[in-house]
Amino acid sequence: MPHLILIADIGGTSSRLAVVDTDGVPRDIQIHRNDDFAGFKELIAADLDQRGPGARTAVGGAVLAVAGPADQESVKLTNRDWGFTKRDMRKHFGWQKFAAVNDFEALAHGVPALGASDLVPVGGGLAEPGAPMLVCGPGTGFGVAGIVKIAGRHHAITGEGGRARLGAADAEEALLLGHLVRELGPVVVEHALSGSGLARIHRILAGAALTPEAVIAAAKAGDEAARETCNVFLKLFGRIAGDLALIVNARGGVYLAGGVSAGLAPFFAESPFRAMFEEHPPHGPRLVATPVNIITHPTPGLIGCGQLGARLARSLKPGLHVV
Repeated sequence: MPHLILIADIGGTSSRLAVVDTDGVPRDIQIHRNDDFAGFKELIAADLDQRGPGARTAVGGAVLAVAGPADQESVKLTNRDWGFTKRDMRKHFGWQKFAAVNDFEALAHGVPALGASDLVPVGGGLAEPGAPMLVCGPGTGFGVAGIVKIAGRHHAITGEGGRARLGAADAEEALLLGHLVRELGPVVVEHALSGSGLARIHRILAGAALTPEAVIAAAKAGDEAARETCNVFLKLFGRIAGDLALIVNARGGVYLAGGVSAGLAPFFAESPFRAMFEEHPPHGPRLVATPVNIITHPTPGLIGCGQLGARLARSLKPGLHVV
């Protein structure tokens, strides 16, 4: 009998999948590299097969969090050539229930369930109970979502903030932006604030072609050029996070997500991040009072998917198969 919901946090580079019951707790988490699969169906089929012969019968539906817009019938990753239609995916696997959400929408649903051990604070501030919250951050791209509480229930507001145009606030940023414009044409936020953006900034500033992981590792090892790259990146990140916090009035707190945020966690305190986050006159005092936290939970997207998956699991009917 179907009683489980498959949940998946599918990024541009890797994917994390698990199953949930009505309690919404992710179980049997499996991590896959997307390069090993031709598309969504192949990834999910391989994951289900790894869970054993009874998995397909036990799973009655799915919640997929994808790194791209998910509010239409046709869904496509922003930074990878993968796509699907919701009806075809549901029919292909015979699921009773199916939902696709933006990956930062899933993160937004998971934020209220995170504990102090899942977070690293950046500066001070005190969250205003019930006020809007913001989750944003760099990974393969740059994701953004707002969280609002209505009638006691949290709701996510999603968008494609990573595709907003990036401007310069001082001469240093203007010089960097000039290099990016010459390389890329019109520059958007995630051209700078993403894993590839970190590598791009390092190449422009230091003249060395390193992966983002190598830049962070070099900075941790004390390399001055890599550390300067991280500071420039965090300066930009602080300004953009402050912009977004004002846009959504995030007095309930700002949560920094994505693998790059977690990787850079040791550098935030001594970087320009917090100063640039707060430097938004005349609303500096509002941002000084806004708490900022780095999400360090290894699978925060699955926490949010689990909350959504629990709702679907409660509505599964015995013996029903979609054809």
